[in-house]
Amino acid sequence: MHDTYQVFALKYAERNTRTRADSFLFDDDHASPHDMDYSIWVIRNDDRVIVVDTGYDEVEARRRGRPILQSPAKCLADFGIDPASVDTVIITHLHYDHAGSLGDFPNACFHLQAAEMAFATGPCMCHGVLQAPFSVEHVVEMVRHVYSGRVVFHEGNSEVVPGVEVHAVGGHSRGLQCVRVKTARGWLVLASDASHYYENFLRKKLFPIVENSQAMLDGFELLPQLAGGPSLIIPGHDPLVRKLFPLVASSGKLAVNRLDVEPAADFLQRTGQDQA
Repeated sequence: MHDTYQVFALKYAERNTRTRADSFLFDDDHASPHDMDYSIWVIRNDDRVIVVDTGYDEVEARRRGRPILQSPAKCLADFGIDPASVDTVIITHLHYDHAGSLGDFPNACFHLQAAEMAFATGPCMCHGVLQAPFSVEHVVEMVRHVYSGRVVFHEGNSEVVPGVEVHAVGGHSRGLQCVRVKTARGWLVLASDASHYYENFLRKKLFPIVENSQAMLDGFELLPQLAGGPSLIIPGHDPLVRKLFPLVASSGKLAVNRLDVEPAADFLQRTGQDQA
Protein backbone atom coordinates (compact mmCIF):
# COMPACT_ATOMS: atom_id res chain seq x y z
CA MET A 1 0.00 0.00 0.00
CA HIS A 2 1.40 3.36 -1.05
CA ASP A 3 0.36 5.12 2.17
CA THR A 4 1.69 2.51 4.61
CA TYR A 5 5.27 2.57 5.88
CA GLN A 6 8.01 0.91 7.82
CA VAL A 7 9.71 3.04 10.49
CA PHE A 8 13.26 2.79 11.80
CA ALA A 9 15.37 4.46 14.49
CA LEU A 10 19.06 4.99 13.67
CA LYS A 11 21.10 5.75 16.77
CA TYR A 12 24.05 8.11 16.22
CA ALA A 13 25.02 9.26 19.73
CA GLU A 14 24.48 8.67 23.44
CA ARG A 15 25.06 10.43 26.76
CA ASN A 16 25.57 8.10 29.67
CA THR A 17 26.70 10.59 32.31
CA ARG A 18 23.26 12.10 32.99
CA THR A 19 21.06 11.78 36.05
CA ARG A 20 17.29 11.85 36.49
CA ALA A 21 17.56 15.54 37.36
CA ASP A 22 18.45 16.10 33.68
CA SER A 23 15.26 14.36 32.54
CA PHE A 24 12.45 15.18 34.96
CA LEU A 25 11.22 18.15 36.95
CA PHE A 26 9.62 17.53 40.35
CA ASP A 27 10.99 14.00 40.58
CA ASP A 28 11.68 12.36 43.93
CA ASP A 29 14.89 10.72 42.68
CA HIS A 30 17.21 13.26 41.12
CA ALA A 31 20.54 11.52 41.63
CA SER A 32 20.16 8.16 39.89
CA PRO A 33 21.87 7.69 36.51
CA HIS A 34 19.64 8.29 33.50
CA ASP A 35 21.07 7.63 30.04
CA MET A 36 19.99 9.26 26.80
CA ASP A 37 20.10 8.05 23.18
CA TYR A 38 20.19 10.29 20.13
CA SER A 39 18.55 9.05 16.94
CA ILE A 40 17.29 10.05 13.55
CA TRP A 41 14.36 8.20 12.02
CA VAL A 42 13.58 6.74 8.61
CA ILE A 43 10.08 6.32 7.20
CA ARG A 44 10.00 4.23 4.03
CA ASN A 45 8.03 2.03 1.69
CA ASP A 46 8.57 0.90 -1.88
CA ASP A 47 7.76 4.38 -3.22
CA ARG A 48 9.60 6.82 -0.98
CA VAL A 49 12.06 7.46 1.81
CA ILE A 50 11.50 10.22 4.36
CA VAL A 51 14.06 11.18 7.01
CA VAL A 52 12.92 12.67 10.31
CA ASP A 53 15.52 15.00 11.85
CA THR A 54 19.17 15.24 10.88
CA GLY A 55 21.02 14.98 14.18
CA TYR A 56 24.23 16.86 14.86
CA ASP A 57 27.71 16.64 13.39
CA GLU A 58 31.32 16.43 14.61
CA VAL A 59 31.69 20.21 14.79
CA GLU A 60 28.71 20.51 17.14
CA ALA A 61 29.85 17.43 19.05
CA ARG A 62 33.19 19.09 19.82
CA ARG A 63 31.61 22.45 20.63
CA ARG A 64 29.28 20.90 23.21
CA GLY A 65 31.59 18.15 24.41
CA ARG A 66 29.03 15.53 23.40
CA PRO A 67 30.75 13.02 21.10
CA ILE A 68 28.82 11.16 18.44
CA LEU A 69 29.28 7.49 17.61
CA GLN A 70 29.16 8.29 13.91
CA SER A 71 27.54 10.96 11.78
CA PRO A 72 23.86 10.66 10.94
CA ALA A 73 24.79 10.71 7.24
CA LYS A 74 27.11 7.74 7.75
CA CYS A 75 24.36 5.90 9.66
CA LEU A 76 22.04 6.39 6.70
CA ALA A 77 24.68 5.32 4.19
CA ASP A 78 25.46 2.19 6.20
CA PHE A 79 21.73 1.45 6.19
CA GLY A 80 21.69 1.69 2.40
CA ILE A 81 20.29 5.20 2.05
CA ASP A 82 22.31 7.88 0.26
CA PRO A 83 21.51 11.18 2.02
CA ALA A 84 21.90 12.98 -1.32
CA SER A 85 19.00 10.92 -2.69
CA VAL A 86 16.60 11.98 0.07
CA ASP A 87 14.10 14.59 -1.12
CA THR A 88 11.94 14.93 2.01
CA VAL A 89 13.20 15.66 5.52
CA ILE A 90 10.90 16.48 8.42
CA ILE A 91 12.53 18.63 11.10
CA THR A 92 10.64 18.22 14.35
CA HIS A 93 12.28 21.35 15.79
CA LEU A 94 15.47 23.36 15.42
CA HIS A 95 17.40 22.29 18.53
CA TYR A 96 21.01 21.39 17.81
CA ASP A 97 20.53 17.61 18.05
CA HIS A 98 17.62 17.55 15.60
CA ALA A 99 18.57 20.10 12.93
CA GLY A 100 22.32 19.84 12.39
CA SER A 101 23.95 18.11 9.43
CA LEU A 102 21.56 19.85 7.03
CA GLY A 103 24.32 20.12 4.44
CA ASP A 104 24.39 16.33 4.12
CA PHE A 105 20.97 16.51 2.43
CA PRO A 106 21.66 18.68 -0.64
CA ASN A 107 18.51 17.71 -2.54
CA ALA A 108 15.97 17.68 0.28
CA CYS A 109 13.11 19.96 1.13
CA PHE A 110 12.77 20.50 4.86
CA HIS A 111 9.34 20.42 6.53
CA LEU A 112 9.16 22.72 9.54
CA GLN A 113 6.57 24.51 11.64
CA ALA A 114 6.48 28.23 10.86
CA ALA A 115 6.25 28.85 14.61
CA GLU A 116 9.61 27.15 15.12
CA MET A 117 11.40 29.39 12.63
CA ALA A 118 9.81 32.46 14.22
CA PHE A 119 10.86 31.27 17.67
CA ALA A 120 14.46 30.47 16.68
CA THR A 121 14.99 33.82 14.95
CA GLY A 122 12.86 36.11 17.11
CA PRO A 123 13.23 38.13 20.32
CA CYS A 124 13.15 35.05 22.56
CA MET A 125 16.67 34.31 21.36
CA CYS A 126 17.89 37.39 23.22
CA HIS A 127 17.78 35.20 26.34
CA GLY A 128 20.67 32.81 26.85
CA VAL A 129 18.61 30.13 28.56
CA LEU A 130 16.28 29.95 25.52
CA GLN A 131 19.20 30.09 23.09
CA ALA A 132 21.05 27.20 24.71
CA PRO A 133 19.46 24.25 22.85
CA PHE A 134 19.91 25.97 19.47
CA SER A 135 23.01 26.33 17.33
CA VAL A 136 23.06 29.65 15.49
CA GLU A 137 24.92 28.00 12.60
CA HIS A 138 22.11 25.48 12.13
CA VAL A 139 19.44 28.17 12.32
CA VAL A 140 21.25 30.37 9.80
CA GLU A 141 21.64 27.40 7.48
CA MET A 142 17.90 26.79 7.64
CA VAL A 143 17.26 30.47 6.88
CA ARG A 144 19.43 30.06 3.76
CA HIS A 145 17.28 27.11 2.74
CA VAL A 146 14.20 29.30 3.13
CA TYR A 147 15.70 31.79 0.70
CA SER A 148 16.60 29.04 -1.77
CA GLY A 149 13.07 27.63 -1.70
CA ARG A 150 13.84 24.40 0.13
CA VAL A 151 11.69 24.81 3.24
CA VAL A 152 8.03 23.80 3.42
CA PHE A 153 6.34 25.57 6.31
CA HIS A 154 3.43 24.05 8.20
CA GLU A 155 0.93 25.93 10.33
CA GLY A 156 -0.25 23.38 12.87
CA ASN A 157 -1.35 19.92 11.74
CA SER A 158 -0.72 18.92 8.15
CA GLU A 159 -0.23 15.99 5.77
CA VAL A 160 3.28 15.74 4.33
CA VAL A 161 2.43 12.85 2.00
CA PRO A 162 -0.41 10.32 2.22
CA GLY A 163 0.13 8.35 5.41
CA VAL A 164 2.59 10.80 6.99
CA GLU A 165 1.39 13.76 9.03
CA VAL A 166 2.93 16.40 11.28
CA HIS A 167 1.12 17.60 14.40
CA ALA A 168 2.06 20.77 16.26
CA VAL A 169 2.83 20.12 19.92
CA GLY A 170 5.05 22.87 21.30
CA GLY A 171 6.11 22.82 24.93
CA HIS A 172 9.75 21.81 24.65
CA SER A 173 10.24 24.29 21.81
CA ARG A 174 7.59 26.66 20.54
CA GLY A 175 7.29 25.07 17.11
CA LEU A 176 7.89 21.44 18.04
CA GLN A 177 6.00 18.92 15.92
CA CYS A 178 5.58 15.17 16.23
CA VAL A 179 5.20 12.86 13.22
CA ARG A 180 2.28 10.48 12.71
CA VAL A 181 2.88 7.56 10.35
CA LYS A 182 0.46 4.97 8.98
CA THR A 183 1.87 1.47 9.46
CA ALA A 184 0.54 -2.07 9.10
CA ARG A 185 -0.04 -2.09 12.89
CA GLY A 186 -1.85 1.24 12.94
CA TRP A 187 -0.87 4.88 13.37
CA LEU A 188 2.60 5.24 14.89
CA VAL A 189 3.75 8.50 16.46
CA LEU A 190 7.37 9.59 16.47
CA ALA A 191 7.11 11.83 19.51
CA SER A 192 10.58 13.35 19.12
CA ASP A 193 10.94 15.74 22.07
CA ALA A 194 7.22 15.90 22.79
CA SER A 195 8.27 13.09 25.14
CA HIS A 196 11.95 12.34 25.56
CA TYR A 197 11.20 9.20 27.59
CA TYR A 198 8.20 6.93 28.11
CA GLU A 199 8.10 8.21 31.67
CA ASN A 200 7.58 11.81 30.57
CA PHE A 201 4.20 11.25 28.94
CA LEU A 202 3.09 8.24 30.98
CA ARG A 203 3.74 9.92 34.36
CA LYS A 204 3.13 13.50 33.15
CA LYS A 205 6.64 14.54 34.16
CA LEU A 206 7.97 17.73 32.59
CA PHE A 207 11.33 17.63 30.85
CA PRO A 208 13.55 20.42 32.27
CA ILE A 209 14.03 22.19 28.92
CA VAL A 210 10.53 23.58 28.59
CA GLU A 211 9.31 26.69 26.79
CA ASN A 212 5.66 26.28 27.79
CA SER A 213 4.69 23.88 30.58
CA GLN A 214 1.02 23.71 29.68
CA ALA A 215 1.81 22.95 26.04
CA MET A 216 4.17 20.16 27.11
CA LEU A 217 1.54 18.65 29.41
CA ASP A 218 -1.11 18.98 26.70
CA GLY A 219 1.30 17.20 24.36
CA PHE A 220 1.52 14.28 26.78
CA GLU A 221 -2.27 13.97 26.46
CA LEU A 222 -2.19 14.32 22.66
CA LEU A 223 0.27 11.52 21.90
CA PRO A 224 -2.05 8.63 22.91
CA GLN A 225 -4.88 10.24 20.94
CA LEU A 226 -2.78 10.21 17.77
CA ALA A 227 -1.34 6.70 18.15
CA GLY A 228 -3.06 3.42 17.34
CA GLY A 229 -2.01 1.79 20.61
CA PRO A 230 0.34 2.04 23.60
CA SER A 231 3.35 0.54 21.80
CA LEU A 232 2.95 2.88 18.81
CA ILE A 233 4.24 5.96 20.66
CA ILE A 234 8.02 6.26 20.24
CA PRO A 235 9.79 8.63 22.65
CA GLY A 236 12.61 10.72 21.21
CA HIS A 237 15.56 9.77 23.42
CA ASP A 238 14.68 6.74 25.54
CA PRO A 239 17.29 3.90 25.44
CA LEU A 240 14.43 1.57 26.33
CA VAL A 241 13.23 1.82 22.72
CA ARG A 242 16.31 -0.12 21.59
CA LYS A 243 15.58 -2.86 24.11
CA LEU A 244 11.90 -3.18 23.25
CA PHE A 245 12.03 -3.14 19.44
CA PRO A 246 14.06 -5.53 17.27
CA LEU A 247 17.53 -4.65 16.08
CA VAL A 248 17.45 -5.10 12.30
CA ALA A 249 20.85 -3.74 11.31
CA SER A 250 24.10 -3.64 13.23
CA SER A 251 27.51 -3.15 11.69
CA GLY A 252 30.39 -1.35 13.35
CA LYS A 253 28.82 1.66 15.07
CA LEU A 254 25.49 1.34 13.24
CA ALA A 255 22.43 0.32 15.28
CA VAL A 256 19.00 0.32 13.64
CA ASN A 257 15.77 -0.73 15.35
CA ARG A 258 12.50 -1.31 13.54
CA LEU A 259 9.58 0.42 15.24
CA ASP A 260 6.48 -0.55 13.27
CA VAL A 261 6.54 -4.19 14.39
CA GLU A 262 5.44 -5.86 17.62
CA PRO A 263 7.66 -4.91 20.58
CA ALA A 264 8.96 -7.26 23.27
CA ALA A 265 6.28 -9.35 24.97
CA ASP A 266 6.85 -7.57 28.28
CA PHE A 267 6.45 -4.11 26.73
CA LEU A 268 3.68 -2.95 29.08
CA GLN A 269 5.56 -4.15 32.15
CA ARG A 270 8.87 -2.57 31.17
CA THR A 271 7.25 0.77 30.37
CA GLY A 272 5.15 0.70 33.56
CA GLN A 273 1.84 0.62 31.69
CA ASP A 274 0.75 -2.66 33.26
CA GLN A 275 -0.05 -0.71 36.43
CA ALA A 276 -2.56 1.60 34.78
